[in-house]
Amino acid sequence: MGCTAIVDYGVGNLKSVTNAMDYLGLPTCITSDPGELERADAIILPGVGAFPDAADKLRLTGLAGAVLAQAERKPVLGICLGMQLLLDRGEEVRECKGLGLVPGCVRKIETGLKLPHIGWNSLRFPNPSPLFAGVAEGSYVYFVHSFCAVADDPGAVIAATDYGVPVTAAVQRGNVYGCQFHPEKSGEVGLQILRNFGGLNR
Repeated sequence: MGCTAIVDYGVGNLKSVTNAMDYLGLPTCITSDPGELERADAIILPGVGAFPDAADKLRLTGLAGAVLAQAERKPVLGICLGMQLLLDRGEEVRECKGLGLVPGCVRKIETGLKLPHIGWNSLRFPNPSPLFAGVAEGSYVYFVHSFCAVADDPGAVIAATDYGVPVTAAVQRGNVYGCQFHPEKSGEVGLQILRNFGGLNR
């Protein structure tokens, strides 16, 4: 069984993702080597921080092109900021290009509630996805964010939540998946989601 490559581009929450995958018995390798991404069975793109800094680092390291190339042939999962980077562009700090794997943009959550949105919120599933196999509607997961994805295609939204307004919680387009929440910090529900992702290319 090959590994799931966790992309290290200098802004990721690498350890907690690795620990969750290890707990599930899913081999991982933390890497900034495009060759490792090519050899891996699947790829996780984590991320913490601001969209422009992360997008710039992905490009400067050459990892943006590597992720784009591999997304055509194997599962990719973006987590939190990593999910936001999957979209065409972000509006945090300044307008900035993303990877363009999921058509749409990333905007500040237009809510009357306090930002950042930190805490546990329930999921609903507007469109089916293998990422949520065995996860019940209404399950709670852990969020930390002020910006959210606005997908061009409503069919790409596979999970949503509410934070004063509807908020995209997860997206899918082909092999590419994204979770705005942190599955690695979401208890048994999050472990099931990571287990599902780990089984996509096995």
